[in-house]
Amino acid sequence: MVRSGKIAVFLQARIGSTRLPSKTLLQLGSMSTVSNAMARLKKINADYHVLLTDKESFEVLEKEALQCGFDIMEGPADDVIKRFTIAIEKYNPYVFIRATADNPLVFYKEAELILGKHLEKNADHSWFLGMPLGAGVEIVKAEKLLEAESLTSDPYDREHVTPYLYKNSEKYMLNHLKAPEEICYPEGRITMDTLIDYNYLKEIFDLQQDITKDTVKLVKWLKQNPHPDMKKC
Repeated sequence: MVRSGKIAVFLQARIGSTRLPSKTLLQLGSMSTVSNAMARLKKINADYHVLLTDKESFEVLEKEALQCGFDIMEGPADDVIKRFTIAIEKYNPYVFIRATADNPLVFYKEAELILGKHLEKNADHSWFLGMPLGAGVEIVKAEKLLEAESLTSDPYDREHVTPYLYKNSEKYMLNHLKAPEEICYPEGRITMDTLIDYNYLKEIFDLQQDITKDTVKLVKWLKQNPHPDMKKC
């Protein structure tokens, strides 16, 4: 992996949620949802691991972050792109990995793989296509997000952080690659947004065999045990 500067893992999380209140603190196995995400992301070789939250959530999440070896900082609740640019200005990474606390089973090995491909290509934005929803991360060149934040006033861009980059493919070097075949399952869903998601994730974490540590085995299990919303299709 060719490193041109410091690398940060930025995990966005807050306790406010309308569909599933305080979902970041719901228990999965022996830890909360957000702590599961941090424990996995901490395995990524980076210079900084930081939980980005808002003022309302800071006090609640601070203990969780510190226990997992993460820094924590606060920023705007709804203007999430601004939260990220504040973090960029504070930590000054060359590249950052964007992850969300909705994803307690984030694929950290694949995150390192796409990070390496991002650095090799000197891309502005990278991710793997085709992994289960909730498995992936985004790799972003920090200076390009600072530029995007200054150029977009679209509420969707500001809430979802990176859309301005990939909506303007003529301006930015996008490195969007198909995921390795053994983990490619776009129909899969391991994110947490609803009570149905939470119960499905609990089923995975409660399995006697610990497939959460092996992404290939986990994807095989997902194919054999589809998310309840998939069964309705």
